[in-house]
Amino acid sequence: MSKYTTGEVAKLCGVTVRTVQYYDTRGILVPSELTEGGRRLYSEDDVKRMKIVCFLRELGLSIDAIGQLLAEEDPGSVISLLLDEQEAALRKEIGEREKMLEKLSDLRAGLKSVEEFSLESIGDIAYIMTNRDELKKNHMILLLTGLPLSVLQLAAIILWIVKGIWQLFPVWAVLAIFYGVIASRWYFRKTAYVCPGCHTVFQPKFKEAFWASHTPAARKLTCPACGRYGFCVEVAASTASTARTARTAGSEENGNA
Repeated sequence: MSKYTTGEVAKLCGVTVRTVQYYDTRGILVPSELTEGGRRLYSEDDVKRMKIVCFLRELGLSIDAIGQLLAEEDPGSVISLLLDEQEAALRKEIGEREKMLEKLSDLRAGLKSVEEFSLESIGDIAYIMTNRDELKKNHMILLLTGLPLSVLQLAAIILWIVKGIWQLFPVWAVLAIFYGVIASRWYFRKTAYVCPGCHTVFQPKFKEAFWASHTPAARKLTCPACGRYGFCVEVAASTASTARTARTAGSEENGNA
């Protein structure tokens, strides 16, 4: 079986020689063997124990607490639990870091689409990114509520082509028109738009929004604040009033400065 000196244990565990010696004086890591000259020698098990001690120290446990833990009859079960908690904490941190990285990537992509770089444009992008999850939720609600109509449409087409039964198709058309109006009204109550010119967050009138040209993320509208006519970025309306208040306060501060 391999034997390790104090210096070798320190190197393997990433600590100083003085730390290994200190743990010996505290009875936490007693060497398996002493040479005739009083030199400490450690076994493989001692090195494993030292690594556990280092891990517990990283978790914030005191030397006394570690000594008491290792003196238990079954310290492995407690250490295993601590390992599980540490793993869960690290996975949570990794998830948060990944979300932060995604936000940074979105911000970088958003800045590339901005013609003139400004603090206001960054504010717009940040607001849109924060608002994105709620907007996706609204899109999902529309998709799920419209799914039965899509199934009905498919059935009507198949019956018309295969059986020559066309009566179901007008029924679908009436229901589709009714759903389209109701769903559109609901959606535009839940949706607001950011003007890229003056950075105002606003909700257009239903008629204008319904007939406006649009892309999956923007709609061609007239801004009520600056009169600009063009594509405005779509966001969820739940925080539109908060955003408008924050922007107004920011503008007032800049004006006072």
